Amino acid sequence: MKFLLPFLLLFVFSCAPQQPLEIAITGKTMGTTYNIKVVQQSDAPIDIQALQAEIDDALIQVNALMSTYDPKSELSLLNKAQAGQAFPISEQTEYVLTEAIRLNNLSQGSLDITVGPLVNLWGFGPDKRPEVIPTQTQLTEIADYVGIDKFQLVDGVVTKLHSKLYIDLSTIAKGYGVDVVADIIENNQIDNYLVEIGGEMRVAGKKGNGSDWRIAIEQPITTERAIQKIISIGDNAVATSGDYRNYFEKDGVRYSHLIEPTTGYPIKHNLVSVTVVHPSSMTADGLATALNVMGADKAKVLAVSNDLAVFMIMKEGSEFIEYASPAFVRDVKQN
Repeated sequence: MKFLLPFLLLFVFSCAPQQPLEIAITGKTMGTTYNIKVVQQSDAPIDIQALQAEIDDALIQVNALMSTYDPKSELSLLNKAQAGQAFPISEQTEYVLTEAIRLNNLSQGSLDITVGPLVNLWGFGPDKRPEVIPTQTQLTEIADYVGIDKFQLVDGVVTKLHSKLYIDLSTIAKGYGVDVVADIIENNQIDNYLVEIGGEMRVAGKKGNGSDWRIAIEQPITTERAIQKIISIGDNAVATSGDYRNYFEKDGVRYSHLIEPTTGYPIKHNLVSVTVVHPSSMTADGLATALNVMGADKAKVLAVSNDLAVFMIMKEGSEFIEYASPAFVRDVKQN
């Protein structure tokens, strides 16, 4: 009998269910990296190689459609089109462009996918021009072809009203890529996952150990990496927009990379970080930028009136002031 207990313990241990396995998948896309975690149940093995191949193919397609760095992409060819030329676009690009137009209207013009020439003029574009302050004449000239009203989208066909109009979907394209990857994962019957592309993130279910996915909101300081808050968002996406790292100073004045489309100048208010939680990563991505451009007062009104889960950080002197919308308090677990 003295050998029976160890035998029983061994038998019970061997029959105990194994903890789900958390598998990491990494790669490169859209000029940045992606990081994915999927949770594999013991009775449902995942073909990781096949899953990553499917994900890579989808992201290559998104990049081939919406990249402004690829001169042969659909968006680059559209930007080269002349005024009045009917330019058919893919269903994917139409879908993203339609959401960009909706968010532009919702934010009263604060999210503007045609603002790229102004961003370049201020030295924050890919050309990285010298840190000089544009003249009013330069700003006025560019204003002629900046604005969502400078093109038309009808039944999958874009018509530019000015040949110099330049559309840049970078404010929502990475978020769209996250949604595309999340949909692929769910179509493979995987319920527990985390997807992150260039800082945009979407999660569902639980981690391998059964706990919530926990996400850090960074403290908006330039000198170091620090955490302002840890949150759990359920089955949702999260995006943060801030102006505390990408800026330059000239003659003692700080110029943000976030441009206010209606004035042509960088934002000057004290809202330094906006985090949005939403079912769609594309929408969260665009809203975070739009609300940051709007400033705290207008952003609060928009968040409340549209029941948006929004967390904002304002800087007053040397202090950081937090604001959480009613939907954020209701729907987001703050750790």
